[in-house]
Amino acid sequence: MSGPGPADPGAAPRPTGRTRAGLLLILILGSLTALPALSMDMYLPALPDIGGAYGSPAAQVQLTLTACLLGLAAGQIVVGPMSDRFGRRRPLLIGMAGYVLASVACALAPGVHALTAFRLVQGLAGAAAIVISRAVVRDLFDGLAMARFFSTLMLISGAAPVLAPVVGGQVLRFTDWRGVFLVLAGFGLVITLVTARSLPETLPPERRHGGGIPDALRTMRGLFADRVFTGYLLVGSFGFAGLFSYVSASPFVIQEIYGASPQAFSLLFMVNSIGLVATGQLNGRLLVGRISLDRVIGAGLALILLSAVALLLMTAGVFGRVGLAPVSAGLFVLMSAMALVLPNSNSQGLMRTPHAAGSASALLGTSQFLVGAVASPLVGIAGEDTAVPMAVVQLVSVLVAGASFVLLCRPGRSRA
Repeated sequence: MSGPGPADPGAAPRPTGRTRAGLLLILILGSLTALPALSMDMYLPALPDIGGAYGSPAAQVQLTLTACLLGLAAGQIVVGPMSDRFGRRRPLLIGMAGYVLASVACALAPGVHALTAFRLVQGLAGAAAIVISRAVVRDLFDGLAMARFFSTLMLISGAAPVLAPVVGGQVLRFTDWRGVFLVLAGFGLVITLVTARSLPETLPPERRHGGGIPDALRTMRGLFADRVFTGYLLVGSFGFAGLFSYVSASPFVIQEIYGASPQAFSLLFMVNSIGLVATGQLNGRLLVGRISLDRVIGAGLALILLSAVALLLMTAGVFGRVGLAPVSAGLFVLMSAMALVLPNSNSQGLMRTPHAAGSASALLGTSQFLVGAVASPLVGIAGEDTAVPMAVVQLVSVLVAGASFVLLCRPGRSRA
């Protein structure tokens, strides 16, 4: 059902940059883009409970996050080229069906090792949502219109980290952490049904690549040969590592070190995510088209650097024992500034790859989740009583992202 036909909603025409996207398209792609955040953030308030239920330490429980990230990374590198060959719809629907089944399996996991394995499968299947949604945007939009559309998607995808911990915290009032995964399964089922009914095929047969895995590998090798594309890939990847170090460590930092309840943690997480969404809308509505994307990325990296340095000084005790409020303020700035870096670095990378949107999207997404998967266990390496590893990972991540931006992307200089 990947091409036009009686059982297909039809192939969508390629709009120009001035075409206004329909609300339903925004809702579908936004929901698909939000799926990884939902998969990781909704059960964050339950991480300490999972450790208690299984008698497992924090680092081992955090590996369930790492497994999901690894699945998301590996799945994208497979699904992206498949969508370039077979079209967007068929791989997407297969992946979403697998996600629903894996979520149910997570809810039934008998132990932490089984949960980690099922989370890996959940990530592998859910990878189709994020990589294909990004490829669909590249199919339909060019240039600044694509950057604006990515920022528009943040109204929905950004709402996921706002609502997911809050929903997870409320679910925990009525059931245990297993109920969170059943809610995820239900959400995935709804997205699958709506997508099957309403999302058209956006990659017509004449624009598909039929060379299989060897051709896909050659395409990806060619993308890595593009210095500027590789630069934006690294900027987005290490920016994501800084963000995910917060996602992975914050349940333990806020609840274990500062003594907040799961509900209070959820509210703080919501406030930080609102900052991410609001800055994303500022980026899409006011900055894109008025200021170059490279300048916006540079400003975002500078803000992340300042907040990471402040967090390291506070958590290391340079200012003495600090309370939750200043640490939360530093995290708020860090999260908000991510909205200036991540969508714009993705847009800049995809603008250079109109010939292989699926493969480029896969590389961008895979690298982000791989680096995030490495960052996840590092934040808990010193135990549950210190937030210093989180701040160190954030600082190192933004320094690598900044170096990649300056040395490889070379903002302000002419590019080949």
